[in-house]
Amino acid sequence: MKLLLIGSASVHTFRYLAGIAPHVDEIHLVTSGELPARYHAANLGRVLQVDFSLKALATAGKIAGLIDAVQPDIVHVHQANSVAWHARRALAGRKLPWLLTCWGSDVLLLPRQNRFMKHLVAANLAAASAVTSDSLHMAAVCRELAPIRRMDVLNFGMDALPPAPDVAAKPLSVLSCRLHKPLYRIDAIVRAWAEVEADADARFAGWTLTVAASGDETESLKTLAASLGLARVHFTGFVAPEVLAGLYRDARVFVSVPKSDATSISLLEAMGHGCLPVLSNLPANLEWVLDGVNGAIVEDVQRLGAALKTQLLRAADDAQLAEAVALNRRLVAEKGLHQHNMQRFADIYRDLLALPEGNRR
Repeated sequence: MKLLLIGSASVHTFRYLAGIAPHVDEIHLVTSGELPARYHAANLGRVLQVDFSLKALATAGKIAGLIDAVQPDIVHVHQANSVAWHARRALAGRKLPWLLTCWGSDVLLLPRQNRFMKHLVAANLAAASAVTSDSLHMAAVCRELAPIRRMDVLNFGMDALPPAPDVAAKPLSVLSCRLHKPLYRIDAIVRAWAEVEADADARFAGWTLTVAASGDETESLKTLAASLGLARVHFTGFVAPEVLAGLYRDARVFVSVPKSDATSISLLEAMGHGCLPVLSNLPANLEWVLDGVNGAIVEDVQRLGAALKTQLLRAADDAQLAEAVALNRRLVAEKGLHQHNMQRFADIYRDLLALPEGNRR
C-alpha cells in the first residue's frame, strides 16, 4: 500500500508518520517544514515542503504534481483547516480515497471565527472518504458541521504503557507541561499555585510545582511567578521526551486547564505514568476522567487554587492515589496506546481500499 501523508510540520504529524510507516509499503509526505531525522522511516519516499497558508494558492498544484508522480493508493490528511483545503483541491476529480483526521482546534475553534472558516471546514469534512476524531464530543461537532461518510473515534496514543509506578516513592510534585500559550492558561495554574504556597496548612509545605514546556508566554509566566513571590515553582523549558517521562513519573498530580481541547497526548501520558489528573471542564476530558473518581474536573478555573489543594491532599494519600492510578492505566491500555491505534488507522485504510471504486469518495 502506498500512503501519501499530508500534515503541518508538527511533532504530531511526524510521530504519526513514524508510527504508521510499518503498516504500509511506501509512505510519502507533504508538510510545511523539515522532517527531523529521528522520524525518518525506512520506507519513506518523497518529502515535499509546501506553504499551507490560505494565500499559498499554488500549493494544491504542487500536491497534485506529487500525487501524479508517486501514484498513492490512499491519502491521509491531518487537520480540517487550510491543510485539508489545499489537499481537497489537489484531489478534486480523482478517485483516490482520503482520510481526514481532526486534531481539535481545527473543528472546535476555527469554525467559530467567521462564516468563511466554518464553510471551509465543513466542505473539507464533507469531501473526505472518512474522518477520525480523538473524542466522541469532537465527532459529534463534526457531524453538526457536515455530513460524514464514515467516522472513527481513536487517538494517536502514548508510545507505550510504562511500568507500574511505585506510588509511595513519588515525591510531592505537581506537573504542568502544556505549551505556554493563552489557550492553555498556564497563568491560571501559577496563580492557583500561589494559594497553595500561601496556605499555612503544613500538609502543603512539601509540595512543588514543575512547569515544563515553553512558548510565547514563558517569560511573562516567570515574571508572574516572581511577582507572586513563589519559591516552589520550577520552570524547565522544553524538555526531551525521555526527560518529560521522568517528570510524569515523579509527579503525583498533573494539571491542565486549557480553554479548548480534544484528547491530549499529555493527558494519556500523565494517566499512564500514574499522575492524578486535574483538568478543565471540557467534553473530551469527561470521556477520560470521572470527577472525584480517577481525577478531578475543575468547573471554574478562577477557583483552581481551592480545587488544586483538595486534590493535593488526596494525591498525598498513597492508597487513594494508587486506586486512581490503577483505573487510569487500564483506560490508557484499552484506548490510548500508540501502536494499537496505528493498527486501527491501517485497518481504516484497508477498509476504504476494499470499497468499490465508486463508493470511495
